[in-house]
Amino acid sequence: MCILTYLLASAHSYEIKIAERRTFVKTAGSAAAALTLLPGFSFASSNTVEFTVENLAGGGPASGTFQIELDPSLAPLGVERFQSLISTSFFNDCRFFRVVPNFVAQFGINGDPILMAKYRSQTIKDDPVAATNARGSIVFATSGKDSRTTQLFINLKDNAFLDKSGFSPIGKIVSGMDIVDQLYQGYGEGAPSGKGPSQAMLQLKGNTYLNDKFPLLSTISKTEFK
Repeated sequence: MCILTYLLASAHSYEIKIAERRTFVKTAGSAAAALTLLPGFSFASSNTVEFTVENLAGGGPASGTFQIELDPSLAPLGVERFQSLISTSFFNDCRFFRVVPNFVAQFGINGDPILMAKYRSQTIKDDPVAATNARGSIVFATSGKDSRTTQLFINLKDNAFLDKSGFSPIGKIVSGMDIVDQLYQGYGEGAPSGKGPSQAMLQLKGNTYLNDKFPLLSTISKTEFK
């Protein structure tokens, strides 16, 4: 039985809840195939993803969309993780919690602390840097070697100096960069070096913390494959 058939049959037999999903290894014949099922993994994916964003700044519309074109040839592991997160609507209701003018717009800490905690140990290995951190490229944030989880940033300008630090773009904005430029930037850099949200507090208290202290942040209301 092939892996896809096995998964489809299992999906009809069980109600698979996020907390119950596990890593498994399926061996078929003489060939062993290993597949890591992240919470909510789905085979239904595409390389084009649309984000709908609310609470924009800059005097333009209150909401808008932008599209990302993923490139698996650049960063296959990063693209696979990103597609998995989109499949589960992980980014819905997430904030762009760190928007530093003329630098980056960062997102990817889920507003539910319990769900977010499940991902802290779900790191993926690094992809080699195969493209420069140009304006409009989307990149996983890291805290060291093989530490990528769910946080990403969009480069608001050319940041080629990030290339040598291991930040590997997984794709780029192909439409709606004007919407990205309207993400709320008023809080600037995060705490403790700036006035913006503390990532530690966001991880601990989720959107309750942001709604109380940083209500103007731009919000991702919907993500979908196109």
